Amino acid sequence: MPLALLALAVGAFGIGTTEFVMMGLLPDVADDLHISIPTAGHLVSAYALGVVIGAPLLAAATARMSRRTVLIALMVLFVAGNALSAFAPGSGSLLAARFLSGLPHGAFFGVGAVVATTLVPPERKARSVSLMFLGLTVANIAGVPAATLMGQHLGWRATFVAVSVIGLAAIALLALLIPRDGGTAGLRGELAALRSLPVWLALGTTVAGFGALFAAYSYITPMLTDTAGYGESSVTLLLALFGVGATVGNLLGGRLADHAMRGTLFGGLTSLAVVLAAFPLLMRNPVTAALAVVLLGTASFVTGSPLQLMVMEKAAAGPSLASSANQAAFNLANAGGAWIGGLALAAGFGTTSPALAGAALAVLGLGVASVAHAVDRRRAPLPTARERVVAGHLPEEAEAVRS
Repeated sequence: MPLALLALAVGAFGIGTTEFVMMGLLPDVADDLHISIPTAGHLVSAYALGVVIGAPLLAAATARMSRRTVLIALMVLFVAGNALSAFAPGSGSLLAARFLSGLPHGAFFGVGAVVATTLVPPERKARSVSLMFLGLTVANIAGVPAATLMGQHLGWRATFVAVSVIGLAAIALLALLIPRDGGTAGLRGELAALRSLPVWLALGTTVAGFGALFAAYSYITPMLTDTAGYGESSVTLLLALFGVGATVGNLLGGRLADHAMRGTLFGGLTSLAVVLAAFPLLMRNPVTAALAVVLLGTASFVTGSPLQLMVMEKAAAGPSLASSANQAAFNLANAGGAWIGGLALAAGFGTTSPALAGAALAVLGLGVASVAHAVDRRRAPLPTARERVVAGHLPEEAEAVRS
């Protein structure tokens, strides 16, 4: 695999670290800025809002620029947002800085995925996307725990200084390793690609499929403590196991999708539905509960690369904006899945009920993916007579075709 993928993975590692580290630093930030923890929780929402707004907006605004230049510019914005977070004097300025930090997130992954596929032969496209996303999953295993410990011992501001340094390293690697390109399809071509029904069906599959994950994952801590019997001190290690499962699933999904993208997507969503449906049973025992966390990470991230690649292929004439919109769809899935899981919990259906809500969303994702498959088959051009003969059909036409 090309070294240029390393530059994309380092950028993804920095982005993944800053996205999730705030959850572990909320008490420290709240105490230092003299605000409540629920108020500090708005810092998480501000970042997510930045991702949803920034993904399509920045992809559209940079449509005529070369993708190499766009990636570097996005990482400069990322460094600026994290540096401002480190030196924010109060909660209001920190809220604005977190929003700024989230703006380049979706566009970086969207444009980066397009660049990754241009660096490899066609038969390795999904694998190249999965290697870029590897930075994000590894961030959950190593980056977030290390950054959280740094924040707890050196102060939360030190964490954002460290993330800014990672961003600077990514800028250097992007400038050094990403090849120069001739630009993109332009804003008109990018917008035209978004008018395609298959693109929107692919985006809908992302929202439903990853909504299934976040319906359960948003409430994984009470499942582990109240149902499985783990102490709160063990949750961090168990969440690292989720990162391990996500890393395995990401790499496995990339490899499988290069051979059968649609089959990998259907298999991943089916596996996710089964794992989530089994959560009420698996959470009754500490050992099977730990296994459930790993399986959740694996099953959910198997679909990551094929979903990203599917959106890009359906928007082949202008893939950058659609690819970035898919990142916005991931974050909509985060918010929507957490909301649906919370409804099940608030209705009194039990601690593991968000997982069952997630299983229903996974089934919905399968339904949307099935509709997308049917639309693709209906739109596929009919084979020529020669192609039908080569495929072994209509032998009575063989003589006419040969002549």
